[in-house]
Amino acid sequence: MLNNENSRVIAHKAICLVALEKQALSDALFPAESTESPFAKSLVYGSIRFYHHLNDIITPRIKKPLERKNLDIHSLLILGAYQLLYTDISSHAAINETVEIAEKIGKTWAKGFVNAILRGIDRDKDSILKTAHHSHPSWLVKKIKKDYPLNFQEIFFENNKKAPMSIRVHPSVDLSAFQEKLKKQDICSEKSNIAPQALILESAVKVGSLPDFEKGSCYVQDVSAQLAAHLVLPKKGELILDACCAPGGKTTHIAELCPEANIVALDNDEIRLIKVKENIDRLKTKNVEMIFGDATRQDWWDQKQFDKILIDAPCSGTGVIRRHPDIKLLRKLKDVNQITKIQALILDNLWHLLKPGGELIYATCSVLRDENERQIVSFLERFKDATNEEISLSWGDGFIGKQQLPKKIYDGFYYAKLTKKL
Repeated sequence: MLNNENSRVIAHKAICLVALEKQALSDALFPAESTESPFAKSLVYGSIRFYHHLNDIITPRIKKPLERKNLDIHSLLILGAYQLLYTDISSHAAINETVEIAEKIGKTWAKGFVNAILRGIDRDKDSILKTAHHSHPSWLVKKIKKDYPLNFQEIFFENNKKAPMSIRVHPSVDLSAFQEKLKKQDICSEKSNIAPQALILESAVKVGSLPDFEKGSCYVQDVSAQLAAHLVLPKKGELILDACCAPGGKTTHIAELCPEANIVALDNDEIRLIKVKENIDRLKTKNVEMIFGDATRQDWWDQKQFDKILIDAPCSGTGVIRRHPDIKLLRKLKDVNQITKIQALILDNLWHLLKPGGELIYATCSVLRDENERQIVSFLERFKDATNEEISLSWGDGFIGKQQLPKKIYDGFYYAKLTKKL
């Protein structure tokens, strides 16, 4: 196990990768079985989660802007300020051990600079914490306020929390019995009243500690995402397309709900398809055919129309920011504008692959209306043979589809159900 000083060095490096080099903050930075400490991971995720707030505190205190080559010192200040404002780490440890990192990265000259700014933040801590701050990029604050004028505060609040860990227990495994197995390992959980295979864990655990995980007993998946397969409602003999399928959570769920259905799993990322294959193998799924292909094109299609199609559309990810706080730093308004165009292309293309009388489920993990209701309204205007179907779930709100905002056990998610006229 690494000591806290080394954990801070690791955390600083990761913050620089995200903030300065625009790399995604993925599990690749913290492999589950690595020697890196949970403390390092908590520092990184916390610093990135509150980056915009911390940046607005730090920037005015820097009298002369840092040169580009020294922006890693700004990331170091972010790390220190996070510890002072958002953790119960003592001020002495937070300041002194953060200052020492300057020497470890070869910038001894910055020790006094970092020390002075962090001590100033520590002195002003009470007044800083009394001032409300959304800690989101300004473009996203504007869009969410516009889309949700009555409850934007709730969205920002939930986005700044840690996400719960939920699992989907395989239908061949008794849910109550599995819950008891977890309890014997001091893993407390609760059942969901909306997703029949879901267990919400009281605290996050490593997947290796889940009973029979490697034998396919369960899959880590948010409750909101678990609803996709139930909306598809696979039946014997149906040909079902799961478009943009990686990493395979919804694919395997559809397959396990009806082993007699035929599932085609499509994705345009060969590396991510490897992960789909790993999940298919672990869960011993037999009724899935994987295809490498682009959902905006038809060159992969064998001309057999599908009974049902699930489009797990590429999106802004604004409904899962609490799981991926780097979205706040990496996503830009222009990205959302481009994503909505791709979503429309996928919808238009795949609609032609659906049988008359067939059903299409459209899903995103976004809260932005441009990607969700407005996208579907626009589609219905373009395709007169499409009908919007009411989704009878006590989950989410909306007239066209269902929109769930991030809330306690739920990730922010959107679903729409369309049928093709005969």
